[in-house]
Amino acid sequence: MKKQYFLPLAVISLLFSFFISCGSDDSDNYSEIPEESPVVFDITAVPYPKLSDYNFFEGEMKNLQPVNGVLPYDLNSSLFTDYALKKRFVWMPDNVTATYDTDGSILNFPKGAVLIKNFYYNNVQPDNTTKIIETRILIKKEDGWIFANYIWNDEQTEATYSLNGNTVPISWEQNGVTLQTNYRIPSELECFKCHQLFDANTPIGPKPQNLNKNFNFSDGNSNQLQKWVEKGYLDSSNLPSEIVSTVDWHDETKPLEDRVRSYLDINCAHCHSPNTYCGYTPMNLAYSAGNTTENFGICTPPLDFASGGQEYIIKAGDARNSLLPFKMASLDPVEMMPQIGRTLKDDDALQMINAWINNMETPCD
Repeated sequence: MKKQYFLPLAVISLLFSFFISCGSDDSDNYSEIPEESPVVFDITAVPYPKLSDYNFFEGEMKNLQPVNGVLPYDLNSSLFTDYALKKRFVWMPDNVTATYDTDGSILNFPKGAVLIKNFYYNNVQPDNTTKIIETRILIKKEDGWIFANYIWNDEQTEATYSLNGNTVPISWEQNGVTLQTNYRIPSELECFKCHQLFDANTPIGPKPQNLNKNFNFSDGNSNQLQKWVEKGYLDSSNLPSEIVSTVDWHDETKPLEDRVRSYLDINCAHCHSPNTYCGYTPMNLAYSAGNTTENFGICTPPLDFASGGQEYIIKAGDARNSLLPFKMASLDPVEMMPQIGRTLKDDDALQMINAWINNMETPCD
């Protein structure tokens, strides 16, 4: 397991250079955050009909430049959604903070907390522009989290509230290759399938294990959890000095198994862990659950019908006859996993998963 250390406020400024983190597409420079925020937020009135009603961003909204109090953040590994890029932000009302529970569980967010995630593409054809497709917001109300999805207009001047879902044709250039798909904006029911825990809405990404990394803030590169503490968004009183953290699965300098576990955690564990939508399956893919053969489904027969005749979820040493990569590669809505959030396959991840399975030395038979 990868262990990263969370340093006290008294020494963090002296030791920034010792934090090593991986880059991210949304690790840009953002404005410093003073004590007051111009965000417009009435917990009894949200969700608002338009994204601009919240005043999360200054200037042209499409630039996603946060106003004071809206803090950018990133995750060690990101969910694959047809290669869409993401910019994430958090905002909280005055005088409230999130608290730590465990490394692998969502922070305990206060009432009024808002998580903002923007999905966009660069190099969109035919004009080679940037296009934001949707902004997904989670708002913590008195009775729990609610979804608020906003679909951007073609002019990139506004995003309108809708939980009905939609399909947006998109064509973009990536690594010299033109890709295209019908990007699927999820409906409220589809959101709930992935975001449910104990039959209640819940965020997926903002866990200490995923946030424990550096980010390029306007005042320098610093640990995100430390920045949340500095800005009053996280209570440090019970924050441990050592956090077992996921890694950037793209980083080939990291151990292969850590990369695989990190990918499966962010892409699959929200459905394949206890008390989730697919919690009945014989897998627990949460990073914090450990790397046992049972959790991975290694040499474990599938409960569901395997149309390709796969005998095991993962057949050690034989990726070609394993159900997990078969479902990751499928584009059949009945077969594919995950069923929501993608219309394309993640070729780089598949290559990694296949290498991991094929390197297993102890066969199932």
